[in-house]
Amino acid sequence: MAKGYRPVLRDQPFLLPVDMRDWLPPDHLVWFVLDAVIQIDTSAFHRRAKKLKVVSGRAAFDPDLLVGLLLYAYCRGVRSSRQIERLCEVDVAFRIACADDVPDHSVIARFRQNHDKAFAGLFVQVLRLAAKAGLGRFGTIAIDGTKIAANASVDANRAEAWLREQVEVILTEAARTDAAEDAEHGDRRGDEPPEDFADPDARAVKIRAALAEIEAERRAAESAREQATAEQVSQVANGQRRSKGPSPAAVEVAALRARLDRLLAAQQAKVDAFAAKVAAIEAAGQRRHRLGRPPAPVEKHSAIVAARATLARAEARAADRARAQAARTAAGTTRANLTDPGSRLMPTRRGWVQGYNVQIAATADQLIVATRVGQHTGDRGEFVPMAAAAERAAADCRQATGRDDLTIGVALADAGYFSEANLTAPGPDRLIALGRGSRQHNDAVRRPTAGPPPPGASPREAMDHRLRTTEGARLYKRRGATVEPAIGNLKKIITRFSGRGLQAATAEIDLAAAAFNLLKIHRAGHATA
Repeated sequence: MAKGYRPVLRDQPFLLPVDMRDWLPPDHLVWFVLDAVIQIDTSAFHRRAKKLKVVSGRAAFDPDLLVGLLLYAYCRGVRSSRQIERLCEVDVAFRIACADDVPDHSVIARFRQNHDKAFAGLFVQVLRLAAKAGLGRFGTIAIDGTKIAANASVDANRAEAWLREQVEVILTEAARTDAAEDAEHGDRRGDEPPEDFADPDARAVKIRAALAEIEAERRAAESAREQATAEQVSQVANGQRRSKGPSPAAVEVAALRARLDRLLAAQQAKVDAFAAKVAAIEAAGQRRHRLGRPPAPVEKHSAIVAARATLARAEARAADRARAQAARTAAGTTRANLTDPGSRLMPTRRGWVQGYNVQIAATADQLIVATRVGQHTGDRGEFVPMAAAAERAAADCRQATGRDDLTIGVALADAGYFSEANLTAPGPDRLIALGRGSRQHNDAVRRPTAGPPPPGASPREAMDHRLRTTEGARLYKRRGATVEPAIGNLKKIITRFSGRGLQAATAEIDLAAAAFNLLKIHRAGHATA
């Protein structure tokens, strides 16, 4: 039974100097992160510091300290530079990370901004540490994407027509202001805008950047649309099953034209066969009435007449759609964001978000081995670059560790990545779903197959056959359990980008992925070599 209370002595001075090593247990995450930074080559972060010639002022912070502080902060899910500064004052682990020398939030923000290209190398080196620690089961990798919000306002999206109008307004206003000041002040003053004019030069730069993003997006969309249309037209012309997706007018017209050609060929064959029989009967001197009723002429056959009418209507609809598309383009319906022109309006299950499409490749033990930040809402064009990035990561880890098991066996992806091009592109063996997960599972259960695909099967048919085999269904079933938990845990670290622009978002996702992999090593209980 306790007798009394412990004394509360907050004003008791320390009789011996404070030792930070006594503040936290030796297996705490912050010590692990700082030990990992010691093993990482941080020369890329020191390179910029050496170029700066400091004439006066206090000494700069050691880049290794800032790298360790950022890594630990991201491991804790803290990305705000101001919040990091506050925690460096009140949180014991953060005080250890900054060596009890609190950096200003502007120092942290500038360091993260100025070294955005170096974070890609940081991610690679942390991945090597994980491979040396025994992680990285590359036999099966899974690729998936997620939408992450940008540091931008969804209300700052503007149409192309509005942007072009604002450029003209700014230029006209600037020219009028310059002329008035020249008339009033002559050569005594420069071309300064009035105080109530809100920095037209900076605003014009933002608007021009937004217009450039619109032009690039339009060219990319037109190229992708032409490629998809050509692929589907080819499938229809070859009698193959058309891949799923929106049916462009050109595909509809091609399908109807192919049907009309088949009807014409079939009816012409009947007419020619009847004429041949008539000639044979007449040559034999037999009666012609035994042949029965002759086939209708090709141009008067009811099915052919109906097919021609259907094709004409489809061609008219295609022309109307083309005119409507041209009108939308002329009206400038394409939009860009003034806050972050690189971001895009992305659809999610919970509505629309202004952000980026982030691609993740994860191993069987949920180690992130490749990342990519995209501006397209769809995933179809991301499979080939992500598979190539994962192969490069596996080769780099294999070279750094000498492990022979760091080789990709099969890459798994859902139906959002399906296309004929992705099935036949060079790279690792792959399983790409043809439909939703539930449908894929039901097909494998209700229509199972065995053995290799049948000879002469198209890439789509061969993939459908593989996915319905016992081994294919078992392998694809691991896709969700491989990459989706990795994405969920990554989004506990970063739910919104801090920087603006595609390059800043790419750097930040590399930093977040490096922190994610460090957490995997620490939680797995592996010691770095």
